Amino acid sequence: MSNVSNLLDSKGHDVLTVKPDQPLHDVIDLMCTRLAGTALVMDGGEVKGILSERDVIRKVVLPRIGVDEVTVGDIMSKTLTTVSPDTPLDECMQIMTDKRVRHLPVLRDKQLRGIVSIGDVVKYLLLEKDFKIRNLETYISGSKESASN
Repeated sequence: MSNVSNLLDSKGHDVLTVKPDQPLHDVIDLMCTRLAGTALVMDGGEVKGILSERDVIRKVVLPRIGVDEVTVGDIMSKTLTTVSPDTPLDECMQIMTDKRVRHLPVLRDKQLRGIVSIGDVVKYLLLEKDFKIRNLETYISGSKESASN
């Protein structure tokens, strides 16, 4: 079974990071430009939280707070569920399902290594499964050809 490191090697280690004191409006623009659903909040090289589209909707839009009045630190989620590069992808799926989160920051020794989303994990597992099926089909059809000779 594949792990987070395999997925990150495939998709890349790039992560949108922002600072807690950044104006929310600027970060929303950045997220839209990068087509990112989340941004990791970093301060002094340390992960402090995560900002998601869901945070913006629930903590700013619904209470009708002016987006120009808020910083990232005001609304970021401070409780993070993280994984290591060695975490198996099936375990990631279970964590995301149990904790009802869509993104898992990847840390090793408190250092950010990347981020995986539920979409990343599903896509990778489907590609892996498809690869295994094709290999088995090739093996089976090769075995049939050998048996008929």
